[in-house]
Amino acid sequence: MKAALIVQAKEIRDDNSIVEIVVWELAEPLPPCTHRYKYRLFFGTPDACFVRYDNERGKGDHRHVGGDEATYVFTTLDALLADFERDVTNWR
Repeated sequence: MKAALIVQAKEIRDDNSIVEIVVWELAEPLPPCTHRYKYRLFFGTPDACFVRYDNERGKGDHRHVGGDEATYVFTTLDALLADFERDVTNWR
């Protein structure tokens, strides 16, 4: 199985902020993750990142809120999207 794009969406809001969601399903997990998703969830502007959830080889699942970065405990894709939406809604 090759990587399959599950969702790719981008919204530019009236205040010029951007919400972008990209999720791929992989043939096997991207170490050290145990799930088969590669994702990038972004909220910010072209010049600033307010909220970002992503995973990368060697680093695993994590999130950025403002200038802080923390490990993210991935449970399900639905929970990931809900957590991201909550952080975007509560930003500021």
